[in-house]
Amino acid sequence: MTTTTATSPVLEATGVTMRFGGLTAVRGVDLTVNSGEIVGLIGPNGAGKTTFFNCLTGLYVPTEGRVAYKGTVLPPKPHLVTSAGIARTFQNIRLFANMTVLENVLVGRHTRTKEGLWSALLRGPGFRKAEAASRERAMELLEFIGLAHKADHLSRNLPYGEQRKLEIARAMASDPGLLLLDEPTAGMNPQETRATEELVFAIRDRGIAVLVIEHDMRFIFNLSDRVACLVQGQKLVEGTSDIVQNDERVIAAYLGTPFEGAPGSEEAAEVEAAEAAEAQGTTSTEGPAQ
Repeated sequence: MTTTTATSPVLEATGVTMRFGGLTAVRGVDLTVNSGEIVGLIGPNGAGKTTFFNCLTGLYVPTEGRVAYKGTVLPPKPHLVTSAGIARTFQNIRLFANMTVLENVLVGRHTRTKEGLWSALLRGPGFRKAEAASRERAMELLEFIGLAHKADHLSRNLPYGEQRKLEIARAMASDPGLLLLDEPTAGMNPQETRATEELVFAIRDRGIAVLVIEHDMRFIFNLSDRVACLVQGQKLVEGTSDIVQNDERVIAAYLGTPFEGAPGSEEAAEVEAAEAAEAQGTTSTEGPAQ
């Protein structure tokens, strides 16, 4: 972990609650991410981490609470959240398989281009200038993640670790002030995990705040300035890596040992099933997104 000087809040989530029918997947969660900061979000399966992410990015409309970016309450629409300055990746890779590496990154630029339909159809000087600027920015990002030499390759032909990196580059193409990473090292070997850690530090050094969900505890505790732990939709503890990893309640939650106020196994299973069902519905209705 590299200590940074946190300044103004980039993200402020206050009292975020998400219910699916009678099930509460996220309950009254408060979380702040400051500029220049990397914050980790951990918790056992079914803890509500991805549901909370979806509330932050407009995929879900919270039942209660508010989400603000740089002091402005966010509209519950993913494309408007992206335009405001928040970008994300997903647990499951969502690249356009039959598009090139460069084209995938260019898709992420759409919220930052001003050219309209007629400009695109007529392909006038303004359109050509904007297209050239987008390509230049996309190539700069591919250089940053080490994939510039594969710009013309189909994304489906990339190794798994490079597909993960490409997703991050596509998210960065929208020029966010806050990047949300949902399990960026899932399925990676130790070398790829270490490379991802260095990439996240480099992203932070570019002035982008980062919020990360991860199950790899070594990765998240080495990476984060602060860590918050969710258990059954509620924030159990938040603090430095040392504080969180030594908290008896966090240890108990990961070991499956009951602690005071912990929900029963049946309630935990119901919440996890509700999250999975909602995620499946979202995947079927939403196309690939940056």
